[in-house]
Amino acid sequence: MGATKTDHFNEKQNQIATLAKALGHPARVAIIEYLMSVDTCICGDIVNVLPLAQPTVSQHLKELKTAGLIKGNIEGNSIFYCINEKALEILQSYFANVSLHLEKKKNNCC
Repeated sequence: MGATKTDHFNEKQNQIATLAKALGHPARVAIIEYLMSVDTCICGDIVNVLPLAQPTVSQHLKELKTAGLIKGNIEGNSIFYCINEKALEILQSYFANVSLHLEKKKNNCC
């Protein structure tokens, strides 16, 4: 079997791409913003603040969780979600490095 395209890139590049892809939908960005505004919440709370059906919100939550941007804990019939700070630190570090690189190259670009 042939190698997948992701096999041609290093672990860090694949990790950043996975996190960025998960943020590639406005509903997921809205979910992250909502989670930043509260300590924890259940899926039902998120459904109440987004103009989307519950199954759609659940799918977006699943994508964010799979990418590692959020964590979820099951308590009874509810799932409590919160932001995975480690994932945001990885993104912050990546973009800080990009910014630093751009600052060094200032005025030397086309």
